[in-house]
Amino acid sequence: MRTLTPIEEEKLRVLTQNSVSLTLIEPTETGLKKSIMDATGSVRNYLRKNNFHDYNLQLQGPENKVMIESLIYEASSVSKSNTSLYRPNTKKGDPRIWFTGLTKHATPNDILALICFDSKIHIFNLTQLPVKQLMDSALLNPLKELIQAISGIENAVSKELLILLQNIAKNPVPSMINADTSVGRTLETALGIDINSSKQPDYKGIELKSYRDKKGNRKNLFAQVPDWKLSKFKSSSEILDAFGYWREEDFKLYCTVSGITTNSQGLSLRVDNDISQLIESSDKKGVGDFVVWTLDKLHERLLEKHKETFWVAADSVQVDGKECFQYKSVEHTKRPIASQFDILMEQGVITLDHLIKRNSKGKVVEKGPLFKIKPNSLDLLFPPSNSYNLLD
Repeated sequence: MRTLTPIEEEKLRVLTQNSVSLTLIEPTETGLKKSIMDATGSVRNYLRKNNFHDYNLQLQGPENKVMIESLIYEASSVSKSNTSLYRPNTKKGDPRIWFTGLTKHATPNDILALICFDSKIHIFNLTQLPVKQLMDSALLNPLKELIQAISGIENAVSKELLILLQNIAKNPVPSMINADTSVGRTLETALGIDINSSKQPDYKGIELKSYRDKKGNRKNLFAQVPDWKLSKFKSSSEILDAFGYWREEDFKLYCTVSGITTNSQGLSLRVDNDISQLIESSDKKGVGDFVVWTLDKLHERLLEKHKETFWVAADSVQVDGKECFQYKSVEHTKRPIASQFDILMEQGVITLDHLIKRNSKGKVVEKGPLFKIKPNSLDLLFPPSNSYNLLD
């Protein structure tokens, strides 16, 4: 699929803010002429995870075709359609998908959004449809009605936590330690949360992510090591030995890896939806693909860690010569859209940081790999996003 335009990305942001889980597909000129499209890996995974269809269980041939009732949305109308899912007898049975009547609603290389909801597949042209205008309209329209039906509601625990944070924010809080992680540890201690290495959310099911409010800082999503059983390299030590560098007295690999560029160490990421894996590769001769993560595991970690999250911004201030934190605002996110994770990895909005170092005793320490999202991009992944000023 091609890279989304800024306008298409903004439309996706609106849908994500409203708790909409979707997948995207791009019809080609040939596909529209022949009324046939490849069911890409992301589409197949989305249909399977929403219990609509599993191509892995489908036999080849027209007699095994599956039809699902569907709707195609325009600005003020909805057209009935059917989605046909099948594997032809030719070309090894590569998965195919088609929507009846699509040629009236799409041109080549438009981006279509597919939503599985209420036992139907809902289809609309992300490129052409004025999503934000329809959602902002005072009048009900088909798309707005659909999105409102999908959206979720707040719960009481978040209100309780917000009150506690407002009380903490009344005065600067002395930093516990001299470290980058101090902003989070200081807040958790102020809330009476034990500092531990648990992967579970911090406060009654709500994850806390605190950060110094500096422009351009990416935000940590979660840490997850590769699936060593599926990988060519079997440890962080092997990664360090292959790509590490000396910095003063330390041998380390501290770098960011992206799906859209190759970094100075020659490392890059690739999402392979056909096998549901995130793959890290090197341009170093003889290395190539060297570690993998299954997308299912990454989705599981995302949903486990961020079912509901408070992203707490703080200013670092000096009081009597000591660093203190003035916690000042919260961005409240809920129910991340797991299917968006893969898209954002491909688009370079979510990246990976290696933080590997060999200490003086020869032991290799890995603080990651950390999956991070670009600043101001939370609303591409997390719905809804509500902001609160703690100092009011």
